[in-house]
Amino acid sequence: MAFATPKATYTGKIREIVLGRGAKALTVGGEASYPFHLFEGEMPHPPRIAVEVYDTPPDDWAEAALEPYKDVVSDPVAWAKKAVDVFGADLIALQLVSTDPNGLNRPSEEATETARKVSAAVDVPVIVYGSGSPEKDAELLRKVSEACEGKQLIIGPVLEDNYKQVGAGAIAYKHTVSACSPIDINLAKQLNILLGNLGVSDGQLIVDPTTGGLGYGIEYTYSVMERDRMAALTQQDERLQFPIICNLAREVWKTKEAKAKTEDAPVLGDAARRGILMEAMTAQLLLMAGADILVMRHPEAIGLVRGMITDLMANQ
Repeated sequence: MAFATPKATYTGKIREIVLGRGAKALTVGGEASYPFHLFEGEMPHPPRIAVEVYDTPPDDWAEAALEPYKDVVSDPVAWAKKAVDVFGADLIALQLVSTDPNGLNRPSEEATETARKVSAAVDVPVIVYGSGSPEKDAELLRKVSEACEGKQLIIGPVLEDNYKQVGAGAIAYKHTVSACSPIDINLAKQLNILLGNLGVSDGQLIVDPTTGGLGYGIEYTYSVMERDRMAALTQQDERLQFPIICNLAREVWKTKEAKAKTEDAPVLGDAARRGILMEAMTAQLLLMAGADILVMRHPEAIGLVRGMITDLMANQ
């Protein structure tokens, strides 16, 4: 008797979302099966990798993470161009960390101008993330939305505490919102419903489930993303049928294992290799859970993950 491969039955599909504009616009989503289950359904668009760019020179990065960008960290525009031209970024993820009220607390107007310049300097889609402060981001992201009208940015993190202000700006100036909830499928669905009720169209919404790094909460993120995909694809939950973005680089590279120098932790091995592998392994786990966009940092880690994506998509 011939062996028949067991196959799951899917009744739902992830929405396709267009990011950016022009020749380098990208479409994400569209999956009709679990991640890379190409023997069961289609996955029309490969996951994409965004390279993060900071609006102020980072002072706490591991040496290995800083090395590829050390000549451009003082200029976000040059940094973004290098990420695209040298490292082949599919997207740019501009992190406006200088606005953090508990950090530099720079004015929103200054960061908005940085966002405007970066979005004008590259032809790939641009993600703009605030510091994560609900109150400050409500002001900042509204200003960014207005200043970058027509650029079709991805704006985030949009939280339950500021979704009305940020969502309204995205609607008015035609940007996509990145709805961020704290590693909880019910809160993720609730925020998606609230944004829909506000008027954010289904074509302007992606989901950020919040992620931890390898060994620092990745299992919680994986579980939530897995449940999200199960509900979206097999339970026809329309409010979870959105592409997923994982802002993982900062979570990986802030850990002690990624930052500790070789001489300070010799038992852990070479510091550069250690950090690169931690980022790549975190990214690969998130791909298996259903990520459509990965925000990454080190070019070598990105290369490893791209190779994996190519290999897994080859049999489609």
